[in-house]
Amino acid sequence: MVLSLGLVNIFLFFFAAFLLYCYSNIFRYYFRIHYLNGWMLLWSIVLVPVMVLRGRNVANMRLLRLVMLPLKYILGIKLNVRGATNLNLKGPYVMVANHQSNVDFLGMFQILPDRCTLIVKKEILYYFTIGMVTWLSGFIFIDRKNRDPTIKIMSEAADTMVRDNVPIIPVVMSCYLPFFNTKLNKFTTGEVTIQILPPIKTEGLSPSDVPELTDRVRETMISTFHELSGSPSKQSSSPEEDAHQATSSQES
Repeated sequence: MVLSLGLVNIFLFFFAAFLLYCYSNIFRYYFRIHYLNGWMLLWSIVLVPVMVLRGRNVANMRLLRLVMLPLKYILGIKLNVRGATNLNLKGPYVMVANHQSNVDFLGMFQILPDRCTLIVKKEILYYFTIGMVTWLSGFIFIDRKNRDPTIKIMSEAADTMVRDNVPIIPVVMSCYLPFFNTKLNKFTTGEVTIQILPPIKTEGLSPSDVPELTDRVRETMISTFHELSGSPSKQSSSPEEDAHQATSSQES
């Protein structure tokens, strides 16, 4: 009898959760957010022992990418990649992408090569095993609240890029607001267009050309973001905030 009541309660619990998921936007939003974070946490726990054996190595990115790719199917996020042939380069390159939310990881892992590194906010280090996995995968961490070391890291990266004639590949992901909106507690299935723009050569440039180069890349990305997302006034009250740049560079 007790067992039967327990089974009935379990059934009612999952049935109620199913109804809430179907008819409550707030419940669905938080469920999908926690599912996304839980997926990353669970797999990071599995990957840490494996990655530790290899040590801090960008080759670990292959494992991280492998476990992240299925998420797009589970969450129902369709990724349309345009301009993929622009990644067919011999040698290293720097990829610059716009940042909107954690959903970015779904798009970036879709196009990132197996051997690469990412520049991300240092707060990720505090996410328990997720921080350990990103560190072991060779991520570079910056403190967005402390401008001096952040500017130094980015300046060194820019100088190295120009000195070594490494091309820049801008990547723009369309606005998530049609399916993901934190202000409205909205997170449904949706579609993202990822536009990979032609490489921008840095040959013949000097460190003094970096500011102009940065502005040119940024303006190109913002323009492309507006084109992909439709009218900016309808999509976002501050579209340029959605075009903040997060950088990743491929290892040779």
